[in-house]
Formats: sequence, C-alpha cells, structure tokens
Amino acid sequence: MSDDRKYWLDDRQNITKVVWGLVILCGILFVADAFYDKHPHFIAETYFGFFGIFGFVVCVGLVLTAKVMRILLKRGEDYYDD
Repeated sequence: MSDDRKYWLDDRQNITKVVWGLVILCGILFVADAFYDKHPHFIAETYFGFFGIFGFVVCVGLVLTAKVMRILLKRGEDYYDD
C-alpha cells in the first residue's frame, strides 16, 4: 500500500515561504528590542539585540560542541554486531 498523498511542505516553494517568514519574524523581533523598557540584571543585557546575538552564538557553539563530541564518542560500525 503506497501513500501518494502530497502535503504542503512537499512543495519547495512552501518551504521557501516558511524560511523567509522566519527570517522576517526574527528581524522584526530583533528591531523590536529597541522599543521596550528593559530591566536587566547584568550590564550586557542592556546592549541592543543582546539576546538575539547571544542565542545565535550559543546555538552555533552547541553545534560545534556536538561535532567534537561525535568524534570523541563515536562507536565503530560493527560495535553491536560481533
């Protein structure tokens, strides 16, 4: 039994629309940082766009850390099969 249904994310144009929507939303939220009153606990939190930049840097750091951990923790291809 084959499932030949087509879903909305199967169309490449819809994926492009979702990606651009997220880029626009992130840009709007980044600019909105200038228009509200902050109550920071640390000096760095007062800088424009701090949380967006911090989140991006930490996300990149997690990906790079995971790549290093994969090298250190990787098992052989036949680890579970003697």
